[in-house]
Formats: sequence, C-alpha cells, structure tokens
Amino acid sequence: MHDQPQPAPPTAPDLFTWEFASNPYPAYAWLREHAPVHRTTLPSGVEAWLVTRYADARQALADQRLSKNPAHHDEPAHAKGKTGIPGERKAELMTHLLNIDPPDHTRLRRLVSKAFTPRRVAEFAPRVQELTDQLIDAFLDKPEEQGTADLIHEFAFPLPIYAICDLLGVPREDQDDFRDWAGMMIRHGGGPRGGVARSVKKMRGYLAELIHRKRSDPGDDLISGLIRASDHGEHLTENEAAAMAFILLFAGFETTVNLIGNGTYALLTHPEQRARLQQSLAAGDTGLLETGVEELLRFDGPVELATWRFATEPLRIGGQDIAAGDPVLVVLAAADRDPARFPDPDLLDLSRTDNQHLGYGHGIHYCLGAPLARLEGQTALATLLRRLPDLQLAVDPEELRWRGGLIMRGLRTLPVTFTPPAR
Repeated sequence: MHDQPQPAPPTAPDLFTWEFASNPYPAYAWLREHAPVHRTTLPSGVEAWLVTRYADARQALADQRLSKNPAHHDEPAHAKGKTGIPGERKAELMTHLLNIDPPDHTRLRRLVSKAFTPRRVAEFAPRVQELTDQLIDAFLDKPEEQGTADLIHEFAFPLPIYAICDLLGVPREDQDDFRDWAGMMIRHGGGPRGGVARSVKKMRGYLAELIHRKRSDPGDDLISGLIRASDHGEHLTENEAAAMAFILLFAGFETTVNLIGNGTYALLTHPEQRARLQQSLAAGDTGLLETGVEELLRFDGPVELATWRFATEPLRIGGQDIAAGDPVLVVLAAADRDPARFPDPDLLDLSRTDNQHLGYGHGIHYCLGAPLARLEGQTALATLLRRLPDLQLAVDPEELRWRGGLIMRGLRTLPVTFTPPAR
C-alpha cells in the first residue's frame, strides 16, 4: 500500500502590493494560521521575519534579546541603511529611543518622560481643542467648494504637527517649515527622490539651531525641558537632544495623522457605530469615545508593523528558529485581529472593553506619546462628529488610496462632504 501524497502547503499571499496595502487583513489572517512567524523579502530587498500572532507578538515586543540597535543587524551589503528612517544615519539622528537599548534607552527615556508627563498632556488639552476648531473653521470658511474637505491634508495632517511643534517649543513663525518637511516625510516615495533624506537633514539643522537658542533662553516647552533635565548629573548631549526632538516629532506626528484618518474612515464606513458615538457625545458621555478610540486603534491602527528589532543571539519565536543578526518585524495589525485574543476581531465594536491592543507597542518601548495621541484622537473625532453631524465620504471606499511604506498604515486622502453650518 502506497502512502497517500500529502497536499502541497498553500502558498503565502502576495505581501506589500497595492492591493495588499488597501486591505492587508486577509493576508495577515492567512499568515496567522499557516505561517505565524514568516520569513519574507521586503520591498527594500531586506529579508526579515514577520510575527503575526498576538501571544508571539507580545512576547517579542518585550524580549530583550531582540535589540533595537541596527548595529546588531547581520546586514548584507545591499541592505545597508535600509532598516530605519531614511536619512537619519547621515544626519546623526540615530541615538533616539527607537534605535537604542538599555542602559542608554533607560536613561534617555527617563529624561524625556520628565518633560512628557500625563499632567503636562492634560494641561495641553485646551490648546489641542483650539487647534482642532481652528482647522475645522478653516475648511468651513473656504469660499470655493463649500461643504467639502480632504480630512487628511486639511485636518488630520496639520493638527498633530502644530500640536507637537507647540509642545517642543518651535516658534509659531517656523511651524509651517516643519509642516513642509513633515509632508515630505509622510509621502513615502510619492515625492522627489531623496526628498525624505533632505527633509530630515533640514530638520536636523533647524533642531540643532533651536536647541542652541534654548540653552541661552529656555522656555516652558519640551526642548527646554530636555535641556534642563539631567539624570544622575548627566545632561543630554546636543546630538541626543536633537535626535530626541526629531523622533518625538517623527513618531508623534504620523501615527496621530493615521489615527485620526483611519479612525474617521472606520466611523464613516460603520454608520451604526458612528451613530452610537454621536448619541453618547450628544448626551455628554465620554465613555464610548474613550473605549472607541482604543477600538479604532485595534481595528485599523496607525502603525502596521512595529519598528525594527534584531536578534542578538539565536532564539525561538512561535516555534520558529531565528538566527542571530536577523531582523524581526512584529505585525501589530495582524496581532490586533488575532481571534485567539479578540472575539470577533474583524468586527468594529466601540464599546469593546477587554482591549489590550498592541497599537502603542508593549514593554520598555511602549509609546511614550500615547497620552498625547489619545488626547488628539479623542478631541479630533469628537469635534468632527459634533460640528459636522452629517459628515459623509465623498467617494466610494474602493477609490481611496493608502500610502505605501512599511511601518505606518494611513490614507493618502480622505475626501468628505457635509452641510456647511448656517452662518
């Protein structure tokens, strides 16, 4: 009697195509089931492991054998410099929280957290509300195309830029320059070749000059706080302060653009959930807004893959052997829809309470700016729904385009229509 031939294993779905970018969740479901720790070649040519199940993801995010320092990457020549933010190596901006391990990480994070406390964020709430209302006023007052807006370019994009500039202490007259540089960074290949690296270089030069000015004339802002803060007598070096300001801007802005953009899009395409939220806000209740923003982070969060990690020694994740020097990318978007952790994970439920999503990471690299992002997300969504109650998508969802790029997940545009309030 012959052995029955075994069926060939199903082939992995195509990753990182335009179709995948529009809706990566079916591909991630396949990986969770068939290849939960999957080796793939990224669009840059770098080979990396993708971790897709919740339990494995949570373990990997907290595993100290996975270093954030690119020096641990056993990188072939063709992969040189392709694992971080474009231009950060040349601009000497590598010594930031996303690229370092303890003890330097512990020291720098302690310094920054002094200048970034929940109390400070709470004090900032009126300014976030003011910025939100000003941006909505601006597109309501457009003489042309009344009752229309692109909520990415006119709202979700400028709000966190101006907020983080205010927090850092960038003078108002310089904030539009920051907006331009950030706009280049967010295009992910949609702009001129080398444009991201050039913007990073300009931002680096500006931050060095700003730090220099604030050393002699400090204010009540984050950069002044970084300069003043010292840890066991150690001050931040100028490079560390510039890198820190850069990563707070970089990490603190695009994530919030996508939180507001993806969150608004999810509400507009789930009318029954949006109606629930509008009713609770009208009744003066913020409970559903708070659980709702957490659910929007889980359901279609702003960060698709956690930033790079590199194995410092051979290890196993989810039964898979990982070699020393291999890059590991934790797929937050896949982990946060793992049915082993979240009942009905593809269902948007704004009142979901058992929601330990990984949208802000986990472990020592848990997002320092999470309180600010929550504040901005809650303020932006609540104000939009309150002031523009009949907000609608202006195009078919199939027509929307998602930005390319490995780490972040966000829309290029979000055209909407609404009834302009009577003047």
